[in-house]
Amino acid sequence: MSTASSTESSSTEPESPVAPAEERTEERAGRVPGRFGALVDRFAPALGAYAVVKAIGLTVFLVLLEHTGDYLKKQVGRGGGAHAWDVLGTWDGVWYQRIAENGYDPQLIPLHGWPLATYYENSAAFFPLYPWLMRLVGAVTGLGPYGSGIVVSVVASLVAAAGIFAIAERLGGFRAGVIAAVIWGLFPGSGVEWAIYSDSLFVALSAWACYCVMTRRWLAAGLLALVAGLNRPTAAALIAAVSIAALVALIRRTDGVARPLTAMLITPWGLIGYVAWVGWRMGDWGGYFKLQRGAWNRYFDFGASTLRTIMDVITGHWDFWQSNPVPDLIAIALLIALPGLLVLLWRVRPPLVLWVYTAMTIFTALSSNQIFGNISRYLLPAFPLFIGLAVALRRVRTPSLIGLFAMPAIAAGWYAGYALFELGIP
Repeated sequence: MSTASSTESSSTEPESPVAPAEERTEERAGRVPGRFGALVDRFAPALGAYAVVKAIGLTVFLVLLEHTGDYLKKQVGRGGGAHAWDVLGTWDGVWYQRIAENGYDPQLIPLHGWPLATYYENSAAFFPLYPWLMRLVGAVTGLGPYGSGIVVSVVASLVAAAGIFAIAERLGGFRAGVIAAVIWGLFPGSGVEWAIYSDSLFVALSAWACYCVMTRRWLAAGLLALVAGLNRPTAAALIAAVSIAALVALIRRTDGVARPLTAMLITPWGLIGYVAWVGWRMGDWGGYFKLQRGAWNRYFDFGASTLRTIMDVITGHWDFWQSNPVPDLIAIALLIALPGLLVLLWRVRPPLVLWVYTAMTIFTALSSNQIFGNISRYLLPAFPLFIGLAVALRRVRTPSLIGLFAMPAIAAGWYAGYALFELGIP
């Protein structure tokens, strides 16, 4: 692992025959005149490849739904609906649609008679940025909450793919950037990227915040981290990464004082502000955390439940809370692959901001009592893991890459879509 600061690492490229990102962009931009043309020329291959694999996976997902028809037998909002595509708006999607329509009413209402629940579920558990954007899109386009949510998620996923491409391109070249964007669309858990979930929006904000740190745009990085704090509680990983990178730059005086210091000071206030607002409305400053534990059984336990569940799954015991055999086994496979992905990332010598963000994302995913089968989704924001693999694959010839990704593109409709939404609870 490099000991260089994030800003120092970002100003140099790994030792490879690949030209710097700026030079490659200028070379490619010559084919389409104008600044906008240069952006299109730079990002279109990655976004096009990403969109293709997502479209294939979504088609397979819908085919599997129609094949079984199980969604017709399930409760609306819990994996069921009148049409196959309604499944994309179930589970968390139902809550986001309600918030987009009706706003919030934070309350802690005691629930009796349930062993693992002490409070009724309440929309305050879901952060506001995504439903705010849903409402904005609905006001502009006239779409309902479902259509608006899909639009926000698809657009955000493309922005996320572009950010992942930009970071991977900077670390490993243009081909690595395209491959990383494709892997983002194929990763286990990626079924939520084009569903009414806030994951794509969070990754978009995180990827571009990290890119801004790498390119020393401290104010932009701080603002993106602040906004991400209004989207998901796991923004704590991004806040820590941006703040630590800014602190290192501040200590080393690589970018002066004002910009990195400002970035450090502004990053946490989106997250703190929403949690504080919920507590104030509930009349209990710990209300958000009480709601998460009492209504959804989500709480920090230093990984005890994750370790216990791993032992249960690998020994074939399926009697733990929210056991879903297929998603659970997919989670085990991902955990087996995780050390290898970290080794590949280490070989790329990423800047400090990516290391901190990746480590904190993995830590938060594995250290809390949550639905084990959702580890694939909880690790989806750890996009630097895709970059090491992408750089390792960049020398593979294009026909071979197409053959390599063809089956995962088809299978993603099952392991990242159907298994998540219909065989589990995303």
